Amino acid sequence: MAEFQNIQIHGFEDFKKQLAELPGRAGRNVLRGAVNAGATVIRKEAVLRAPQYTGPVAEGHPPPGTLKKSIYQKQITELSSAVQQTFFVGVRQGKRQQAVKRGKNVINLDAFYGRFVEFGTSKMPAKPFLRPAFEAKKEAAIEAMRAYMAERIPKEVTKAGGT
Repeated sequence: MAEFQNIQIHGFEDFKKQLAELPGRAGRNVLRGAVNAGATVIRKEAVLRAPQYTGPVAEGHPPPGTLKKSIYQKQITELSSAVQQTFFVGVRQGKRQQAVKRGKNVINLDAFYGRFVEFGTSKMPAKPFLRPAFEAKKEAAIEAMRAYMAERIPKEVTKAGGT
């Protein structure tokens, strides 16, 4: 089961006013870029924290590092608007079309097992990496969003012909 973390950030009132003054799509683009910057911080930390198998790899199993390579971030357009942007950081699964042929063996690069690692199973203890990455870097992600907006809003205002 996927577990979502919803963050409500307060203290961005000045940025919110400035975004509202930007013409057309500029405000939405700035907000999307800012949330993307925050999601990037979380994704990079999750990649660092994801465990990597170091033992011998059985035939047909994904190579070591597949879990780390499968962590991604994506904008969820259905949940995003001009005043709210939603990004997802998770483990890509079901990507069976991407396989590596090594001799006669085809190795699947699907990291379907990411949820088992994160939450554990009845036979395997959890080794969480996504949730701790979020908890460890949520303040840094907010700061990355703040820095992005502080840099980008004046550029957009200048582009729009403001002061």
